[in-house]
Amino acid sequence: EAQMKTLGIMTHDGVYTNLGLLLSDQCVHTIRVAAFEGTTQNQFKDRKEFSGSLFQQMDEVYDYIDFRNQTHSTFQKLYRIDQRDYPETAVREALLNLLVHTSIGGLVSGVTLNDVLMGISVCRNMKLANVFYRLELIEAYGTGILKMNEAYSGTGKEPKIEISDNAFKIILPNLNVNADQEKQTANKPEQHLAEEAVINLAKRQGTFTRKDIEKELEISQTACGRLLRRMIERKQIVQEGKGKNTHYRIL
Repeated sequence: EAQMKTLGIMTHDGVYTNLGLLLSDQCVHTIRVAAFEGTTQNQFKDRKEFSGSLFQQMDEVYDYIDFRNQTHSTFQKLYRIDQRDYPETAVREALLNLLVHTSIGGLVSGVTLNDVLMGISVCRNMKLANVFYRLELIEAYGTGILKMNEAYSGTGKEPKIEISDNAFKIILPNLNVNADQEKQTANKPEQHLAEEAVINLAKRQGTFTRKDIEKELEISQTACGRLLRRMIERKQIVQEGKGKNTHYRIL
């Protein structure tokens, strides 16, 4: 009890604090994580919500991300070079920052983005940060962003930060996606819009035919065929019947 009072987990009257709630199994806050197809947030691959103490959420969320952080291999002459999509150090620091700064809001009043990039840190949850520091999860305040930038040093890419009055967003680039792939992916919004239109039509009618899609989207028979095949491969829709009786529905 003496240590919990010193750390701010419990008051001197023996009452547990909000910090105590965050670190307990009764923590009411959760972390939601999702994986998407491509570089947009139009199609989910997987999503999950984690609960429990912040320490439990920290471990489980890191395992979730680490499992999906794929390794790709390239060869330089006889030597194989393995590289993960996202530097592990950058992922770790981003997750720890998310936990230590648990609070709604953007930057603390008076602190600018340039201040953050220089390593200046003002914690809303100083006692929570102190617990993480004592557990050697963080080394010193304000070094997380610097470590993320260092993890991308020499790669030609760097983390991006976006802030608003209510949010702080960190974007870690995928090291195994080249510029050409990113450009191709950036040109895919029209495909997603077409797929959404097909799904909306299916919801209205229940089932639909190829001609229904051609009329709805005003596209050619060839383009319609490509769209339907792609959606079948992605298990968005299913084909039923044969010949003139061929129709489709949502899977």
